[in-house]
Amino acid sequence: MIIRTEKPDEWDRYMCDVVGAMRAEAPDAGAAHYRVDERPFRFRIVKGEGERLIASGYRIDTRESLDILAERLIAAGHPISWGSDTDAELRGVSAFFSVADPAEHGLEFYCGDSVAETNFVSPIGVKGFVTGELGLGHAVFAAPDFEASYKFYHDLIGFHATDLPRFRFLDTPDDPGIPFAFLHADNGRHHSIAFGQVWSMPAGCIHLMLEMTSLEDVKDCYARMEKYGVEESASIGKHTNDKVTSFYMKTPSGFDLEIGFDGLVIDPANWKPTAHDVPSEWGHEWAWQKAMAQNAD
Repeated sequence: MIIRTEKPDEWDRYMCDVVGAMRAEAPDAGAAHYRVDERPFRFRIVKGEGERLIASGYRIDTRESLDILAERLIAAGHPISWGSDTDAELRGVSAFFSVADPAEHGLEFYCGDSVAETNFVSPIGVKGFVTGELGLGHAVFAAPDFEASYKFYHDLIGFHATDLPRFRFLDTPDDPGIPFAFLHADNGRHHSIAFGQVWSMPAGCIHLMLEMTSLEDVKDCYARMEKYGVEESASIGKHTNDKVTSFYMKTPSGFDLEIGFDGLVIDPANWKPTAHDVPSEWGHEWAWQKAMAQNAD
């Protein structure tokens, strides 16, 4: 994840003291790297004007497949930009290119990978994060033109449908629901990317998700959120589709970070898409829902 911010110090405290990520050395001035596993970094925080998720990165198995994807995107009218050798080395990859989705969210696709010379050790004792073959977690975007986004991610990139719900957030008879798409890669994570038919978000993202290896670590992170005065976006709850137990909190850039545990691991080759109509089995009371209830009172 590459994030541009005017608040690098806030991000540093957030990543290390609240989330439990490990600082890593960034080779260039004005940037900071943070680890949650064996990779050299998973979050790159760059000082700059405005708050924005610049790009989320996705690994392609081979250079041949990366080239084929690049050609397919160009042929479909989506300009790409190949990264320089220097930028590839900075990311710890062999090669990558950048592209924007129909809602102008930045993406990077890469091949080749690397591991850090030292083990991941959380500065505050987080036992670990679920990554490896499941990838880092997931990103959720706004898709004002839902059909265009679905064609881009599903038909063109090649993500697969996991859950295609219409979520009813208002719980009223006249609520038509909002279409969402939860898409998986060729691994067991329930979804690596998702998007809903809502207006674009100023910071370029609705939320990112990290999965911890223990429920105790999620509870401890929730307590640190309160300790450091981080704004809660949604209380602890359990999602209907991916079964993760999680909570949401604001990042310094304004979008949310979901911290979860025990997400559903699917069989990607044999999964049949589902269609839920409510996002959570229990909990996940959103801040805006609480505000509405208070105003009603």
